[in-house]
Amino acid sequence: MHFVIQNPRLLLHPRSLPLQFIQSKYPRRCLHGAAAASATLCPPAAPVFAVPPTSEILSIRGSLLSGRRKAAEIAGEYLDRLHKVEPQIRSFLHVSETAMREAEELDRMVAGGKELPPLAGVLVGVKDNICTLDMPSTGGSKILEGYRPAFDATAVRKLREAGAIVLGKTNLDEFGMGSSTEGSGFQVTANPWDLSRVPGGSSGGSAAAVSAKQCVISLGSDTGGSVRQPASFCGVVGMKPTYGRVSRYGLMAYASSLDVIGCFGSSVADAAILLNVISGHDRLDSTSSKQEVPDFAKELVSLNNVDSKPLNGLRVGLIKETIGEGVGIGIVSVVKAAASHLEQLGCELTEISLPSFSLGLPAYYILASSEASSNLSRYDGVRYGNQVPTEELSSLYCNSRGNGFGTEVKMRILMGTYALSAGYYEAYYKRAQQVRTLIQKRFKDAMIDNDILISPAAPSAAYKIGEKTNDPLAMYAGDIMTARAKQNRGIGRLVLLSWLSRTVHRGKAACASSCVPLVQEVVQLVVCAVFALTTCLYGCEMSGRMMVAARLVVNVNLAGLPALVLPCGFVEGGSVGLPVGLQMIAGAFNEDKLFRVGHIFEQTLQNCRFVPPICE
Repeated sequence: MHFVIQNPRLLLHPRSLPLQFIQSKYPRRCLHGAAAASATLCPPAAPVFAVPPTSEILSIRGSLLSGRRKAAEIAGEYLDRLHKVEPQIRSFLHVSETAMREAEELDRMVAGGKELPPLAGVLVGVKDNICTLDMPSTGGSKILEGYRPAFDATAVRKLREAGAIVLGKTNLDEFGMGSSTEGSGFQVTANPWDLSRVPGGSSGGSAAAVSAKQCVISLGSDTGGSVRQPASFCGVVGMKPTYGRVSRYGLMAYASSLDVIGCFGSSVADAAILLNVISGHDRLDSTSSKQEVPDFAKELVSLNNVDSKPLNGLRVGLIKETIGEGVGIGIVSVVKAAASHLEQLGCELTEISLPSFSLGLPAYYILASSEASSNLSRYDGVRYGNQVPTEELSSLYCNSRGNGFGTEVKMRILMGTYALSAGYYEAYYKRAQQVRTLIQKRFKDAMIDNDILISPAAPSAAYKIGEKTNDPLAMYAGDIMTARAKQNRGIGRLVLLSWLSRTVHRGKAACASSCVPLVQEVVQLVVCAVFALTTCLYGCEMSGRMMVAARLVVNVNLAGLPALVLPCGFVEGGSVGLPVGLQMIAGAFNEDKLFRVGHIFEQTLQNCRFVPPICE
């Protein structure tokens, strides 16, 4: 079944966006444009309603229908581009051998007068932890090197049915465990904006491929920010849908209750069209939702012949915990400028507080590591992946997993096994689930008084390759809001206890009195479980500043909400500056609202051109 793609010029007026006007219960402080925009390198100008930039997907479709171009010509150009920049970017692990044949088949359809499917001729990159029948699917791990699945993931099958051409499989941190793509078992991907910097992770290959124009759109996965942080680092649009919106069948499981398949595109329109194709219930995935899938493309609007306040009355909450200590000054300035831009478009901008944000990191790592320790037990050298032959079965397991898994994967399996072990399940895993419930409730309450929430997508721009390789605590924080930690082999228990004391004190002050006993106990037990082992093995000093910074993207995964990241400005770095992403969060299954707001924001932002130097 195919849906109809409409041209954005003919779509709904922005005033059709449903708004709620409810008295606020949260502390709110109004932000005003001029002050909020100070110090940004890309200040927003007054809205100028020009013709929206052309969607790459719609452009390809239009050229095929008009006969101006052939699918084989388009595919050839992208393949040439891929091979030209791949030695520098290293975003692909495998490239399709059938892409040109598929494009030629589409040309025969056009010549025969057949109706073209919605993604006809669109070149797509697929993260290598999403199964493809015709190419290896390694998860970025040596243990699955050369492994070819016997089926396509549901999302990939839907792409093919919609006429898309899967161009290749993109690089990632091993099994999605990382935030820089340096954790791949095969190669390190570079950022197209500065080849000495990381593209983010774990979906760094997918983000870099779209940014470098190696493909039109791409699929990633998001367990704790793995679509949104790379989108910010690479200056592209990234969408993490609501948990259950897209089938996970064929996605290699990392943390099953957190994993979602997400979308990358060079525009909001492309991300919306891609999500429309892959969404929907799947009988092969019991966690996929039966919620009706709207036509997200219809929620995009033309900015011709509308007033100067297309988002008039939209209530936007800037989360103050995400623009405080541990977040770069330049990042804060750019995000406040973006908030000011939304204000100029008619939004009612306020600052809100979500104290539960500080609890997200420890709960996330308990839950994710626990689920990973179970999910990754299938890779034993017998059922899947590479095998190290030995005479004893136990040695086969140990040697195959020991040689096949990288350091980060082993670390998280170890943490998860510890949290699930006898005598610790109640203390750690169960309490982490209680924290998750608390975070979900806080988000639900916040959405009563706000249509969307906004925050930075990362606390810094892309950092140098190798900068955090030997700093696991900072890398963990990078899954959400990365900050620095110091290397210190002489760390003692006092550092940990001191940090815990400060965290518990903040939890008491921030949460209602009825929650204080739970928060205090959870923070002590969960944080100890996650970080004590890491500290012993790596000798890293945990600074309060680093942990305060580690509080953003994973909270959205814990709550199961949709979030859209789109570029909003630049900070200093590289030859032309480094992109900064703005995160927009909405209530469950409200992706259409995010696409509409993001589309208007994207096309009225002034003085920003998000094309990396490698594409010039």
